[in-house]
Amino acid sequence: MTYPQALKDHLAGGATTVARAFAVTRKDGMVLGFTDHDRDLTFDGIAFHAGSGMTAKAIQQGTGLSVDNTETFGALRSDAITEEDILAGRYDGAEVMGWLVNWADVSVRALQFRGTLGEIVRSGGAFNAELRGLSEGLNQPQGLIYHARCSAVLGDGRCGFDLDQPGYSEERPVETVTDARVFGFADFAGYEDRWFEKGRFRVLTGAAAGLVGSVKNDRLRKGTAREVELWQALGMAPAPGDFVRIEAGCDKRSETCRLKFANFDNFRGFPDIPGEDWLMSRPVGASVNDGGSRRG
Repeated sequence: MTYPQALKDHLAGGATTVARAFAVTRKDGMVLGFTDHDRDLTFDGIAFHAGSGMTAKAIQQGTGLSVDNTETFGALRSDAITEEDILAGRYDGAEVMGWLVNWADVSVRALQFRGTLGEIVRSGGAFNAELRGLSEGLNQPQGLIYHARCSAVLGDGRCGFDLDQPGYSEERPVETVTDARVFGFADFAGYEDRWFEKGRFRVLTGAAAGLVGSVKNDRLRKGTAREVELWQALGMAPAPGDFVRIEAGCDKRSETCRLKFANFDNFRGFPDIPGEDWLMSRPVGASVNDGGSRRG
């Protein structure tokens, strides 16, 4: 780690006035600043709050491609990091930047860490979060898998399908909520039964805004009533009246891509790839094995 000369001179002076400051940028765009100093600090347009419930252990760094990592910990406070936000997943994968800063002159500082938040553990009214360095991304599997079903995500750049066109998404307020997982609508017609299965369920307004779930079941009930069930409960339950967006589901099959979405030109699977039963096939002496089709 290379420090600017001004910080080197300050550290070499014996008596120092240094503290650590962290900026956490959540995926929803919110930026939170924290410092282990006893007074608030401000630089780079970020206010770093003292006593805000977050500090950090020593940073471990190495040369080469080893993963830089450390841990951050603190108490759960309603005005900073709340248990509800952690449960809702709002800090999952959040970007983290950490500085060593001279609190007497915040222009004298060095960026010590840059990465993301990893696993967060809650216990006894406190949290303990893993900080993962930038090289952590090199541990992630890369490349494509060859299989019969599509490997794209519906609506992404590889799929190319526009979910905003009529008939493929719906925005409306939820009416009943059960266990943050089952949502009921008294009048939700215009879509076939199971149309939204394997689709995305996004919360647009309310305290749970920004949370996303995957649709497990989509059933038409009596008349035009509809019930949508998610695979897993959301971290925070939307309240009745909160608006949600439900997107059509795709089971990744070539038939679905062609018939439901008319998007077969962008199909990213290999529907004709041999299956596991092909490995067990063998020549049969009682018939002609010339590779042609057989007629019974």
